[in-house]
Amino acid sequence: MANETPESNQNIFKRTIKEITQPFIDLFHASRALWGINLSYLLEGITYFGVVGYLVIYFTDFIKLDDIAAGQMVGFLTAGITLAMLFLGATVDWIGIRKSLLYALTFMLIGRILLTLSPSITSHTGLWSSSHFIAMLGLFGIIIGYGIYQPACYTAVKKFTTEKTSAMGYAMLYAIMNLGGFLPGIIAPPIRKAFANNEQGMLAVMWVYVALTVVGILVVAILLTKKTIEKTIHEVSTETKEKIEADKKEDDDRSAKEKIMFYLKNFPIRDFRFMYFIFILIPVQTLFAHNWLTLPVYFQRAFTGVVSDNFEFFTNFNPILIFILTPMVAALTIKADTYKMMIYGTFVMAFPTFILALGPSIFHVFAYLILMTIGEAMWQPRFLQWVADIAPKGMTGIYMGIGQFPWFLTKVITSLYSGWFLMNYAPDGMLPSQMNTETMWFIYGCIAMMSSIGLILARGWMQKGFKTKHVE
Repeated sequence: MANETPESNQNIFKRTIKEITQPFIDLFHASRALWGINLSYLLEGITYFGVVGYLVIYFTDFIKLDDIAAGQMVGFLTAGITLAMLFLGATVDWIGIRKSLLYALTFMLIGRILLTLSPSITSHTGLWSSSHFIAMLGLFGIIIGYGIYQPACYTAVKKFTTEKTSAMGYAMLYAIMNLGGFLPGIIAPPIRKAFANNEQGMLAVMWVYVALTVVGILVVAILLTKKTIEKTIHEVSTETKEKIEADKKEDDDRSAKEKIMFYLKNFPIRDFRFMYFIFILIPVQTLFAHNWLTLPVYFQRAFTGVVSDNFEFFTNFNPILIFILTPMVAALTIKADTYKMMIYGTFVMAFPTFILALGPSIFHVFAYLILMTIGEAMWQPRFLQWVADIAPKGMTGIYMGIGQFPWFLTKVITSLYSGWFLMNYAPDGMLPSQMNTETMWFIYGCIAMMSSIGLILARGWMQKGFKTKHVE
């Protein structure tokens, strides 16, 4: 641009570097309680993303399900977690942060043990066999555990930080989650390759994830003692005591009738533009679901050599890119119009899918992953910020909850058809040269592009009443 100067570019660069490094600098100044949460979240990030990246292959190779049923099992887990958060998220309010985390991790430990043991407990495989039933019990344990775990972690960050440090706390959690999501791609391949039998190697990696879950329980038990939590919350509440009392007084001044009327008047379902906006994003969000439903199998079956041998690395490459690129994109687009960024971001995320339609190639894979991640970094943070900004006071939770509901539908819908596409375009046992993955990715690209097209077509109607921020 003509108005850009070397000085302004240098400021953007400094701001970007600061946003990338600040969470880790702040980590060393954080309380012991926050250290415990972040270390636990890192271990759980490694374990969760490591296991979910294996699941389609696990159910086809060990439980002997077809690709369709295997995809549905992954959908059962990922959609089940989203649903479980709605019903179990309040657990932390009833029993406290420490107990919630310990119970959650214990459920996940039992679930992961059952999942890993299932192939060796019984030789009866196939749909609704004993091995399938045991594996599903394992998934159910993970669903219950994660339904409690993530809300507990976010509640902990809220309670362990002040208004001034909360942004840092959430940034740390976000950064560590993405770092954890990347590390399985480094950890898993050498462990798996150490075994002559590739299947036994995968089970060995899953036992490592079981061990990491045990370490996560010990971290919570040792670092997050009752005394540490009480001390941290007391220090934070002392700092923010005046604000807490002011908010409580304002809330008390409202009558019950006024609260109900306000809630009903501002209920998000009544806002048709809001509802259109969140549901039109489902097509592009299918690409998120393909990260664990399609990409691991695609990398393993359609490639030979480095991609196939290290499919975990390529499957988990997106999180580290998000960690690096999101603050850069945020710094460069901070003044950009939100709706335009949604259009541009969804387009940049969807369009690279057509690169994969050119055929299996390591260059196509890297081009897709990098460009798709840039698009994700352009629109995803802006979407969450927009939902939080337009929510009336005291209704952020319900707005965020309904705003995330289409994501639950995306997981379910994508898991219903992803297996069929793999069976027809990248079937197990067929030579890569005989597959037709190009058509599969072309169709997926067309689906994803529907979000950008929908946003463009509704632009006049949407922007006429498009809210930027709720005014009290």
